[in-house]
Amino acid sequence: MNITRRNFLQASLALPVGASLAHFEALAAPARNQIRITAVKAMQTGDTGTIIKIETDAGLVGYGPCHGSGPLAREILKEVGGGRGSNEGLGLVGKDPLAIKVHFHNLFYAYAQRDRHVRVLSGVDIALWDLAGKILDVPVSKLLGGNFREEIPLYSHCGHTGNFWSKEEWRDRAKELVDYPSGFKAFKVDLNDALGVTARQFVPSLGPLEVRKVQLCYDLARESFGPDIDIIVHGHNELDWPSAVQVAAVVEHIKPLYFEDPIAPLYSDSWLALRRTTRVPILTGEDIELLEGALPFIQNHAVDCLQPDMIDSGGITAVKMIADFASAYRMPIALHNVSGLLLNMACQQFAAAVHNCPRIECARGSDKPKAAASNAPVIANGKMKVSSLPGLGLDLNLDYLKATLPPGEPWWG
Repeated sequence: MNITRRNFLQASLALPVGASLAHFEALAAPARNQIRITAVKAMQTGDTGTIIKIETDAGLVGYGPCHGSGPLAREILKEVGGGRGSNEGLGLVGKDPLAIKVHFHNLFYAYAQRDRHVRVLSGVDIALWDLAGKILDVPVSKLLGGNFREEIPLYSHCGHTGNFWSKEEWRDRAKELVDYPSGFKAFKVDLNDALGVTARQFVPSLGPLEVRKVQLCYDLARESFGPDIDIIVHGHNELDWPSAVQVAAVVEHIKPLYFEDPIAPLYSDSWLALRRTTRVPILTGEDIELLEGALPFIQNHAVDCLQPDMIDSGGITAVKMIADFASAYRMPIALHNVSGLLLNMACQQFAAAVHNCPRIECARGSDKPKAAASNAPVIANGKMKVSSLPGLGLDLNLDYLKATLPPGEPWWG
């Protein structure tokens, strides 16, 4: 079934954003309308990405990660501040930061005939949640309903160097990954490495020779990792449908955790057809935007697990809505997380509180971020410990951020 406006509205009525945020609304009620937003800013950092900052008249601030350069984010935020033209009145400045439900609507839906710039506005939503946790003096996981788990299972990544058809190199590669101090128990192995090509720069129709290369790579990966490490067959939405079916067939016997992003990212009936041809669990979602992007995958059971990215999908609010809908269909979600300190902290808080989010992605080295003055993510035995500090638990090293600004980037714009 292809999504239509009628289908989306019917599903939305079944679980509106208010229902998804009911616990937060109850916690926030006593503190409503006591603090006002005074500024919404953006700054591009040297190695921590672009950060959204929301300031208030109480001196409390909230931070959120976003994509894009500093100048691009600041241009988009001109609409988010006080608003201008027909956007006047929809801006955040002067508003109650705890009115997250209203702000989410105004950010993503009130001005629908214009580009939503999701990858920047998501950072605003995440910063609002960080700020709300600080105002109410609780971690975001408590705002979302409380913790189901205190440690979040992680999956990480295999590097891209070397020969992926060599038994000796696979033995050394697997040992390095398994011996890494964080103790990850699952790794993505990229399909383009199995093919010996550059990601997104090859013909998407695979022939018998290419398929044999793929099979050899993943056979060696399973042999080298052994039975106790999970493997994700990691695509980048490159393959056509017949090639995805062939890849699924030749990797099925290694029991991959997921076959990720095999075909083009937007929903089509090809996803459902692929799902019906294989017993390999299918994972996708890092490019979906908001609930309407996820809904056809959920309603059609076209994948086994959705993997939204908070920055790409609409922030904490949108991903909570996606997770709630998926839960109604007994579908798990994971979180796509290319890491960075702010996104790691947001993902751990979310996964702690959302029952059908049993694991998240995480890059090696995420527990040693230079941008953290304290309270860096704690990772051991392949799991990330959930912070109990207010908001996202961020303690940014502002001196480090200031010292490593890109040339010409002003301090907080």
